[in-house]
Amino acid sequence: MADKVAQASNLEKASEALSRGISSFSGKHILLLQGPLGPFFKRLSRDLTASGAHVSKVNFNGGDWLFYPTGAIQFKGRMEEWPAFLAGLLAELKIDVILLFGDCRPIHRCVRELAERTGVQLGVFEEGYVRPDHITLEGGGINAYSTLPRDKNFYLTYTVGQSSEPLKVGHVFWYATLWAVLYYLAGSILKPSFPHYRHHRRLAVREMFPWLRGLWRKGYYRIKERHVQNRLLTEYSGRFFLVPLQVYYDSQIRVHSNYPSIESFIHEVVSSFAKNADPDAALVIKHHPMDRAYRDYTQLWESLSEGYGLQGRLLYVHDLHLPHVLPHARGVVVVNSTVGLSALLHEVPVKVCGRAIYDIPGITYSGRLKNFWTEAPLHKPDPTVLQGFRSYLIEHTQLNGSMYKRLPVEGSRAGVVWSPALSLLSALTSKNTNASLSDMQPENNVRPYKDLDASLVRPARIRTIFFP
Repeated sequence: MADKVAQASNLEKASEALSRGISSFSGKHILLLQGPLGPFFKRLSRDLTASGAHVSKVNFNGGDWLFYPTGAIQFKGRMEEWPAFLAGLLAELKIDVILLFGDCRPIHRCVRELAERTGVQLGVFEEGYVRPDHITLEGGGINAYSTLPRDKNFYLTYTVGQSSEPLKVGHVFWYATLWAVLYYLAGSILKPSFPHYRHHRRLAVREMFPWLRGLWRKGYYRIKERHVQNRLLTEYSGRFFLVPLQVYYDSQIRVHSNYPSIESFIHEVVSSFAKNADPDAALVIKHHPMDRAYRDYTQLWESLSEGYGLQGRLLYVHDLHLPHVLPHARGVVVVNSTVGLSALLHEVPVKVCGRAIYDIPGITYSGRLKNFWTEAPLHKPDPTVLQGFRSYLIEHTQLNGSMYKRLPVEGSRAGVVWSPALSLLSALTSKNTNASLSDMQPENNVRPYKDLDASLVRPARIRTIFFP
């Protein structure tokens, strides 16, 4: 009974937060670029419209079109035409705010500079910094592009506000899989309509099959590795280092680290561990759940185990319940995965090998990797700095919800809860300059938006019936 009362109270607070947070977009013209797989951006557009905003959308491929088939601009030009096209679009439509998912995607890389030069505000969606019940919306950029303060003294003195428990999202894997299969199917079938588009991953019918293979592997590894987690909680407790991998195509690896690939990161970490860790320590490499369909590092693991004589000390696993496992780890090593932040919240020492928003003195280990293996127990995060950082992070960059599965929030088609502190003025900041859109000259003789052939911007006319 008490749980039901608490849930009802949280839902009521969520509805209030929704109206206060999203209302900051009222009167603004919002341009949506590429969103996450699925209907999230279509649903978000309805919430924005209901709040008093005017919304426009650009599609780049058949997958985008499937989930936003009406009222969108279909960009069918070449990549080199896109910056001038966008500049013209911003001027023609008098855009106030750009919202997009993933600021490191090829189609989005020019957007930040353009927004900074013109004073258009930029908001970037991404998977949640704080998992599993949040998604990120940050002004100006995410991760290493974030404008969050990096000074630990800021968080030492930050006044932590009162906040209710987030609504629980639950499992989203099956939803994400469904949206991915449909997205890549539509992208392949409609490729002739978007002949010049190049996705950050393969965009073809065959892209569905890795996702289906991933479903099979999920079940296979659940059975094969069913005893591994228990061993980590008992036999290996307190003496293993966890290395959570990121997906092979993660732009955070390419853009916000010096590693050319996941494999190079694995090589460096294993080599350093073998040379510098205590003999009783173990190293656990955890595969990313969304990468099961695409990569298998078993051969690399076997080769490194044999080459460095780490049999029994180097483990490679796929399915772990991190909230249970993290408290038993001696330390965590990441490139810039958000698992690092989760580990910190469990008071586990973390070494960041790339660039991450939470890599702040007093929170993470600032020494060299080779020393982390023996010094980690002495470098747990400062609880005051960490609590201030977490509270500020949630209040100013996190929405309670998921991009793949809706929460039952009254008044929200997207099914997310907006933090009242996450408003247009506080969250979506950009560097205003004296430049105007009319001052921008297309480069390389690229035609501006208003001069482009109509076929590039022909709106879709088929109504959606699957994703209301």
